[in-house]
Parts: sequence; C-alpha cells; structure tokens
Amino acid sequence: MDAIDRIALPPGRQVYFASDFHLGTPSPAHSREREAAVVRWLTTVETDAAAIFLVGDVFDFWFEYKHAIPKGFARLQGKLAELADGGLPITLFTGNHDMWMRHYFTDELGIPVYRQPRSYQLGDKQVFIGHGDGLGPGDHVYKRLKKVFESELAQQAFKWLHPDLGIGLAQAWSRRSRISNMKKGEEVFRGEEHEWLWHYCREVEAQMHHDFYVFGHRHIPLDLAVSPTSRYINLGEWVHARTYGVFNGDSLRLETWNENKH
Repeated sequence: MDAIDRIALPPGRQVYFASDFHLGTPSPAHSREREAAVVRWLTTVETDAAAIFLVGDVFDFWFEYKHAIPKGFARLQGKLAELADGGLPITLFTGNHDMWMRHYFTDELGIPVYRQPRSYQLGDKQVFIGHGDGLGPGDHVYKRLKKVFESELAQQAFKWLHPDLGIGLAQAWSRRSRISNMKKGEEVFRGEEHEWLWHYCREVEAQMHHDFYVFGHRHIPLDLAVSPTSRYINLGEWVHARTYGVFNGDSLRLETWNENKH
C-alpha cells in the first residue's frame, strides 16, 4: 500500500467528495445542464473547502490523444483550473468510464490523477479513497476485461483511430451503459452480504485501520459500518441524485445538492 498522503484540516474547513458525474450522457443537453450544476456546486463548496476529491467517472468517456481530448466540458475544466490555481488541493481518481485519463489534467491543470485506491490522513482521521470498480469478490469477467482495457496495447490501438471515429464509437457504446439506461431509484441496496465493496473494505480493514472508506461506482449513496470504528461511504451519482460527501474533521456525512437551499 502506498505511503499515506496528509492534508491538514484547519478549523472551519471541510473536505468534499463527489463521483459519477458521467458527463457526456445521456445527451448533450442533459450533460450540459449537469455540468453547470457541478460547477455551481464547486463554486459553493470552495468557500470552506480544505480539499476536493473527484472519485471517478467524472466523464462517461475520456481519451487523450497526443494533441486532442474529447470535445466539451470546458466549463468544468475552467472551474477546476481556477480552483487549482488558487491553491485548493483537488484530486482525481479514474473510474471505469474514464480510465484512459493520462497526463492532461496533471500537466494542464496541476491536478493529480490516480488509478488505484489510496490512503489519506485528513486531519486526524485515516481515509481510504478510490472509485471502486473491479474490487472485492466476484465479477471476474469485468476484472479480466479491465486488465485488457487498461493495457498499453489497447490504448495504443485506440489511438490509431481518428478522434471523430474513436470518440463517436465510444459515445455510442456509453449510451448502452448502466447509468445511461438506469431509471431513478432503480439501483437498490440488497444488503451487506451482496455489497462487494463492503466486503473489500473489511479485507483492507483487517490489514490496516481506516476511519472511513470512500468509493463511488455503485450509484447508490451508502453509509455502512465496516467495524465498530470504521465506515464505508458510497457517494452515489449525479445523473439522478446529485449526492456527495462532506468530512468535517470528525464525521463524514452524505448530502444531496439542492440549489434551492444555497
């Protein structure tokens, strides 16, 4: 396991977590509206944020050619650049939809990008953060496919496609994805025994204590006990619910972005 990164938490400051914006789906109009909401959320939370973690599947598809990136998402990139330039620590994790992030966000915006879960010390608490795909028991077919798609060979092969063709094919594929076709409330929690990320958290906890485990990917907001002193938080998603996590130095709670309250 990598060395623990430390982020100070001054009085009155909080750490914010969000995942699964899935920008780009199910249509350009819906995506633009969601992107604008994300930017307004960032503008609101920056007033007391000590750090912001975006925990995967920010984009429904992302690929970096040598001299090109997918069209759109300029408003989000501009806001992230503004925050990073102002000194606010922002961290990106890749998800299964945007696993082909490479160096663009780090080189252009100064935002580190990680592909595997990492441990952080936030104030006095130990927090384990990652997207969540391919972890825990089961789902062996996806785990094999993920190794293929993450390989340098697969990325180099895709790079030979013209961006108009490659990105067009990827967007057509994403329209068949789980989040693009999921109706509000359709994804449900079926108990801890069926929650493979909860099992994964227990495996990690047996090796090293963390106060909180923060993941996305499941598209369900969850707050479950891993041990008497440890909790698993799933951040949910923004296509339907717009849920996010807030850590105040002691507790980590789930909230729903409701612009009428801000």
